[in-house]
Amino acid sequence: MRLIFATLLALLLGACATPETASPDSSGQVAAGASQPTEKIRSQPLKHLLGRTLKPMPDKALDVRTKCRFRDVAGGRGAMDLQVTKAEVKRFVAEVSIPKQGVCHFDMKYFKQTESFPNVVLTDGASGCVVRMWEQEKGVTVAFNACQSKCGGDAFSYLWPILVDTRNGRCT
Repeated sequence: MRLIFATLLALLLGACATPETASPDSSGQVAAGASQPTEKIRSQPLKHLLGRTLKPMPDKALDVRTKCRFRDVAGGRGAMDLQVTKAEVKRFVAEVSIPKQGVCHFDMKYFKQTESFPNVVLTDGASGCVVRMWEQEKGVTVAFNACQSKCGGDAFSYLWPILVDTRNGRCT
């Protein structure tokens, strides 16, 4: 009985053992007889990108001018007055009202422009609110980060970026 138990224990411990792997010596060479992977792993393109020639977005200074009002499908509404010339913000006032949550107010007089290229960045030093603006294809995105103090109630949790269509100046 002891012999059977000892044999089973030895088989069980042998099954749990891991094979020794070859490690490079001080010269960086792997010892002879050690197995090495023969094929290098290559990155595969995503299936929806196959056959497409994507070009990088050109680096250019942001130019946008709009005075728009918008309404979303959830009943939220807002208005924005924005003028950026050669990546310098001349005018920025925005108000977004979110039903049952509150209203967010943004005014250039509380912000300082901290970056202009590749993205325009406005920062409110007192509250830590950051507004970023960038151009993407035929539109400009105005996004908000850490701006809870600029919003009443829980409105900031529901605040989405404002998109400006540069062809016609409309906002969404």
